[in-house]
Amino acid sequence: MLKLDSVTKRFGTRSVLNAVSLELAAGEYVAVVGESGIGKSTLLNVIAGLEPVDSGKIVFDREEITGMDDDALALLRRDHFGFVFQAFHVLPHLTVQENVGLPLLLRNFSSAEILRRSIDLLSTVGLAGREASPPRELSGGELQRVAIARALVGEPRLVLADEPTGNLDPENAAQVLRLIRKLTKEKGSAVILVTHSAQAAAGCDRVYRLTTGGLTPAAC
Repeated sequence: MLKLDSVTKRFGTRSVLNAVSLELAAGEYVAVVGESGIGKSTLLNVIAGLEPVDSGKIVFDREEITGMDDDALALLRRDHFGFVFQAFHVLPHLTVQENVGLPLLLRNFSSAEILRRSIDLLSTVGLAGREASPPRELSGGELQRVAIARALVGEPRLVLADEPTGNLDPENAAQVLRLIRKLTKEKGSAVILVTHSAQAAAGCDRVYRLTTGGLTPAAC
């Protein structure tokens, strides 16, 4: 479903990604580990088309995306990708349910379908009854569950998770990782989880280590 072929990314004279290659099938859950600052977030950004590559190519669903224009990439992200970030990025002026339903609103789903899907997912992630709550009333672990529900409400084919447990205590971190794995496996979504934590990577189908030389297989 996703293939990276010798992808290289530079910022000025500094090489961040060097000849990175990866293949990901539908339903696979893959972790990329590495030290802070090694380029893990940049890897997700180039996969999502948020940063251009300097060389190499990225193919999603048999279509090369490295040559797409900004409008096509925006539609690709909207319709097929889901994002979970370390910082939650939950909008404070929206209710919990409105935050979860926002991706569907942007895709012109009906109000009834947005409400149904968002309420169902909030129940699944353990937040039934909190639909009308403002984000300020939720804990960090609860906010990350909102972010997971928002990432998955559109049934994306690819989920990109950038240090999603970095701001959580160990118990909440474990719960969040179990939720991501459970919900994405149920929907058949592929996942790339980037993390500096070997514990967070445990349980993935495959683990890779990102270094200045590229991606190399690592122990699960």
